[in-house]
Amino acid sequence: MIRFLLCVIVVVGFLILSIPILLIEWIIGKFSPMAKEISSLRIVQAVFRAVVWVSGVKVTVIGEENVPKDTPVLYIGNHRSFFDIPLTYPRCPIRTGYVSKKELEKVPLLSTWMKRLHCLFLDRKDIKQGLKTILEAIEKVKSGISICIFPEGTRNENPDETELLPFHEGSFKIASRAKCPIIPMAISNSANIWEAHFPKVKACHVVIEYGKPIYVDELDKEDKKHVGAYTQNVIREMLVKNQSLI
Repeated sequence: MIRFLLCVIVVVGFLILSIPILLIEWIIGKFSPMAKEISSLRIVQAVFRAVVWVSGVKVTVIGEENVPKDTPVLYIGNHRSFFDIPLTYPRCPIRTGYVSKKELEKVPLLSTWMKRLHCLFLDRKDIKQGLKTILEAIEKVKSGISICIFPEGTRNENPDETELLPFHEGSFKIASRAKCPIIPMAISNSANIWEAHFPKVKACHVVIEYGKPIYVDELDKEDKKHVGAYTQNVIREMLVKNQSLI
């Protein structure tokens, strides 16, 4: 329980102490909007690194050279844990927004920071609003901001993490419309940090692998029709391969 309490203290403590930081960031934004955005990115990345550190998790990263450092991408990952975001967000080289569930928009301060970081809130029950969110994501990418989405739509609780839930194909319109590469992201063993023995946070080994960029326009005709299934297979292969590393 000690690690769990430390994680809570880091997150809640930051949200409370960040109130004056938000004011300072607002002032910076008046003179340089880009400086404010980069500052917000680095601050939150540092907080997430602290969360991972106090949780005692060891992280092995494979294929990070596959992530472009100077162009926006669409990160596509499997989703097993609330820790998937603290694990992956610190590794984003440029401004990146995550697509999250609509309910988080109601959380004070947290939603403020998420909006500053270009996160989008997806209403999974409203198809029209869901389409609007995808269109917003496309515009984000076109403006130079990467987007990360977990297309399973919810945390996968299957005992075997290589058995992925179906990927929602609509998520991949972001890449095809914005003409950006897809970066497949396989996260192994993250559920063993917390969800597997809730409420305890357990020190464990997590493997994150970034696959080679997928360019929709370069896929054959059949794979273009089912980009979600194609990307899912790439991620599944990485998950299976990395089981021996956990």
